[in-house]
Amino acid sequence: MPQYDYLIVGAGLYGAVFAREAAKHGKTCLVLEKRSHIAGNVYTEKVEGIQVHRYGAHIFHTNDREVWKYVNSYAVFNRFTNSPVANYHGELYSLPFNMYTFNRMWGVVTPRQAADKIEEQRKAAGITEPKNLEEQAISLVGTDIYEKLIKGYTQKQWGRACSELPAFIIRRLPVRLTFDNNYFNALYQGIPIGGYTKMVHAMLDDPHITVRLGEDYLENREQWNRIADRVVYTGPIDAYFDYRLGALEYRSVRFETEVLDLPNFQGNAAVNYTDAETPWTRIIEHKWFEFGKDENGCDLPKTVISREYSSEWKQGDEPYYPVNDEKNSALCRAYRDLALREKNVLFGGRLGEYQYYDMDQVIAAALRCARAELGG
Repeated sequence: MPQYDYLIVGAGLYGAVFAREAAKHGKTCLVLEKRSHIAGNVYTEKVEGIQVHRYGAHIFHTNDREVWKYVNSYAVFNRFTNSPVANYHGELYSLPFNMYTFNRMWGVVTPRQAADKIEEQRKAAGITEPKNLEEQAISLVGTDIYEKLIKGYTQKQWGRACSELPAFIIRRLPVRLTFDNNYFNALYQGIPIGGYTKMVHAMLDDPHITVRLGEDYLENREQWNRIADRVVYTGPIDAYFDYRLGALEYRSVRFETEVLDLPNFQGNAAVNYTDAETPWTRIIEHKWFEFGKDENGCDLPKTVISREYSSEWKQGDEPYYPVNDEKNSALCRAYRDLALREKNVLFGGRLGEYQYYDMDQVIAAALRCARAELGG
């Protein structure tokens, strides 16, 4: 006889939210996680009093009032606002692209002057309907900003020429004829005080939920399936089907993290290196996510930085960003057709759906799935 109502594969945000919602309905859940920790890619751990984002920077932002209320029931959020800086061979520019950026680039001082400059460069490039990322970027911000602040960074991140990438990747690029430095410009924004791991732990802290770490579901799926009525799978969808149709492509990220014996390395949480010559895409200084203070509000004497290197994914690497080109999108659709035929298995999350999700979108998707499954 099954011992659990639900077997949930993955202790990231999607799995944790679904488990919590099932527990509210009195359902028993076993959460399996192949890593040695919960929280998936939002995992944080304390180093020298600093909450370090082990799998890259995660700033929670949303316009969804329900999702914001939900996460605040498991954590207290600070007021962090994402205002990254771009470094091009030592020249510093504001991100998102705004009047500070345009003034630094061209010396313009009014929104009209900035708009005219962008339009002049767009016309000079002869772009009417952008067909790829390069043309889309030039039409949004002009050739100068594209060459200095977009081209090198994007090609490092995706490992492909900008002319080979689809235009939609950059359509949501924030471009403002104001001095607003808030990258996301979301209604709600911040980082959970004490880190994301603490928040996910609170979600999973229920007598109906059992968590087992260091367990790879796919290695013993028949054994695990026997002990639960239903499975919620948040791992890679192609891995679930043993890559029978081929492997979906991802971009991966490698991190070099070090503790520095100084109080301030770069003065900002995120600095993007936009030239092609610098091998890393950005440097994260984790202490500034919590304003350089510890939990008692005291200044921290040391700092922790992480350099990020983008790379092509291969099996064994951590998959980060789906490559949503035509080939991979078609392959994903084929795997989704297979998934629909799986009895008693629900697929969800960034890897289970081969979908790039922001954190609020993951939570919203998990809540929708739980309501459809559990009712109410």
